[in-house]
Amino acid sequence: MTSIKYDFTSCYDAYNFSQFDYEQVTPEYEPNEFNETVDDILKTLLIQCDIEPPQPKFVRFPDPIKLLTTCKNKVRKTLPVTPKSINFNKTKMAKHPDIELNTAQVFKSVFDMMGTLNSEKACREHLEQLRWNGEPICPHCGSQRENHYRIKTRGEDKGRYKCKDCRLPFSVTVGTIFEKSTISLQKWFMAVHLFTTDKKGVSSHQLKRTIGVTQKTAWFMLSRLRNSIHNRVDFEFDGITQVDETYVGGKNKNRSKGKKIDNTQGRSLKSKTPVFGMLNNGLVYTQVVKNTRGKTLKTIIRSKVKQGSIIVSDGWAGYRGLEYEYSHKIIKHNLGVFKNGSFHTNGIEGFWSLLKRGIIGIYHYTSDKHLHRYCDEFAYRYNIRTLSTGEQFNLTLINSDERLSYKELIA
Repeated sequence: MTSIKYDFTSCYDAYNFSQFDYEQVTPEYEPNEFNETVDDILKTLLIQCDIEPPQPKFVRFPDPIKLLTTCKNKVRKTLPVTPKSINFNKTKMAKHPDIELNTAQVFKSVFDMMGTLNSEKACREHLEQLRWNGEPICPHCGSQRENHYRIKTRGEDKGRYKCKDCRLPFSVTVGTIFEKSTISLQKWFMAVHLFTTDKKGVSSHQLKRTIGVTQKTAWFMLSRLRNSIHNRVDFEFDGITQVDETYVGGKNKNRSKGKKIDNTQGRSLKSKTPVFGMLNNGLVYTQVVKNTRGKTLKTIIRSKVKQGSIIVSDGWAGYRGLEYEYSHKIIKHNLGVFKNGSFHTNGIEGFWSLLKRGIIGIYHYTSDKHLHRYCDEFAYRYNIRTLSTGEQFNLTLINSDERLSYKELIA
């Protein structure tokens, strides 16, 4: 669709009509000529005053149908703006470190939660209070208003809105792991609570029996939660940082005769996957690595730890050379030394015990493909352990804003 318009906007300051009287620049029109456009009237005035009108400018207007169909695919569905009532800063590792967790009700137990959130409407209103705090936020354009249009279905309010600015429909679940899910919010909230508060996690088979879904659905729900809570915020450790590495995989003596693999003791990569971790001021960071060579480990340390800080490690050869950039304290475990003054690596090794006990006792097996998600899950629970149960639940609901499709999960 193409239209021709005269660009008179740039001519207002260029032309000076002060030399003409009002009667001279006011053309006389017949009553049937008042349907002329503003462009036609301005053109007539310019011709009457012997001023050459500007050349027509071709303006191509976008196709509104094409614009509406392509807008959703280009805009990332997440909260583009932050609520105004922000003063929460209890953990740096949360993706939303400034959102106030007590905006909505803080539950003391799963019994209190299920007693209050006993319907889809109650769950939706709790999520709206957490994410919007009374002012709905359009995930398409970022408009935050109290008076967005409400869309009712057969006279019933189901929490759908229409943005007053971009005119696109939205709800509180758009851009979250709950979007377009056929599972009720009540079941989702129960899964979130179990996932967050159980110290060593919950298996897909246990979740299947608890909320009444298939094992495949339960595994997909837990995988979405693991993907949404893992930390993506750039940060820098400062102060005393404990570093250590571990290997995740079964022991050869526990395998059946046909599945035994020779020479898999210690740091063998034939049947184990190395994981590198750092602990600073009660916050842990993990990363699955291909190997534990110095080049690999020191690259991660340089990217996450401020230069000049104190690094505490064991005597592994991969940490050699850190003393040139950091204050490197070595705890020689091979000599039976586990503490050097106030320096030790007991904190990060305690986290490894939680990770391995959870994998062995709850999940039993993790593939190399999804191991990083399980490490993110245990790191997230470890970092928010000082919060109350209700605050942990609310924080996980806020952080559940990155949707993962099943094709992306199994790709």
